[in-house]
Amino acid sequence: MEPISNSPSVEHRKIDFFDSFRYFIVKTPDTFSNVSPFLIEKAFNSSIGEVKSIRKMRSGDLFLEASSAKQATALMKLRKLAHLDVSVAPHSTLNFSRGVISPADFLNVSTEEIKENMQAQNVCDVRRITIRRDGQVLNTKHLILTFNTPDLPQTVKMAYIRCPVRPYIPNPLRCFQCQRFGHSKTVCRGQPTCSRCAEVGHDSADCKAKERCVNCKGDHSSFSRSCPTWLLEKEITALKIKNKISYPEARRVVSSRTPVSGKSYASAISKSYVSTAIQVDASTAPTSATAASITPKNVAVDTLKSVSPPRDVKKNRKTRIKESGVQSHKKKKRSNLSKNSMTWETMSWTFMPHKATKV
Repeated sequence: MEPISNSPSVEHRKIDFFDSFRYFIVKTPDTFSNVSPFLIEKAFNSSIGEVKSIRKMRSGDLFLEASSAKQATALMKLRKLAHLDVSVAPHSTLNFSRGVISPADFLNVSTEEIKENMQAQNVCDVRRITIRRDGQVLNTKHLILTFNTPDLPQTVKMAYIRCPVRPYIPNPLRCFQCQRFGHSKTVCRGQPTCSRCAEVGHDSADCKAKERCVNCKGDHSSFSRSCPTWLLEKEITALKIKNKISYPEARRVVSSRTPVSGKSYASAISKSYVSTAIQVDASTAPTSATAASITPKNVAVDTLKSVSPPRDVKKNRKTRIKESGVQSHKKKKRSNLSKNSMTWETMSWTFMPHKATKV
């Protein structure tokens, strides 16, 4: 079979790729730092129209999101921005999307044939997932499709079979030299570290020491899938791909909603016990004999609610009533009732409602 990349249809397809690209990087031999952002925005608006978003990257380059396919084509032809010479290139990853399909009927079909017959559906690469068993590499029915569009389709049609597409979330990138996440062995600046015991200076093939993780210091190997650091990196990667954001942005989002290490969710919302103080007026302070009876006790306070400040037991001047006054008021009321000598019959007759009379 002839290589597919040499076919004229594919070459024509490469030219038309830009109409489906959305994210671009704008570079200049000089620098954008010495130019007013107002001038840069006006230069883009006058050249290609108003773009969807512009953002300055750490490298000093500009990250642009085009608002239409026509604008994306015009942006690729841009060579001058105000007085600056610029070059525009599509973003290397954000303009593509990868999904997984699992059609059992294509287990014995080559990836080249699948790719050739699915180019009309924006498929630019096909890779089959393999597993290693008993020293042999075996093919699986799972296929990783790369689309030249930022948005992943929900389904694809392979011959007469319609297959649902789910997002492909790769495993976190781990260095085989220092066992850290986020880079590969080819660019590692760290020291060779054993993936079993986390010690520096020897390989893990002949290591018999106790397992210890380099990343979380747990009692497992550095390549364990149950490692909390591995699970965290997996969540960051998934958020980065689904939301199409950078790795630092995804890490900040995940870190903001991840509980503190060593503190469970149950302990975070459980009730704590605090001691509340009671302010007592000096004139009404209890004697030493009764002081023990009002000793502050531990009171359960919901940690989700703010603790109200201790209230002063000193009564308001308007609401303060002497005990002797209350007792004398009750005695006076009882004496008035005895003077009137009102019996139950007289009370019932007095409060009996009047009967209605006919007119």
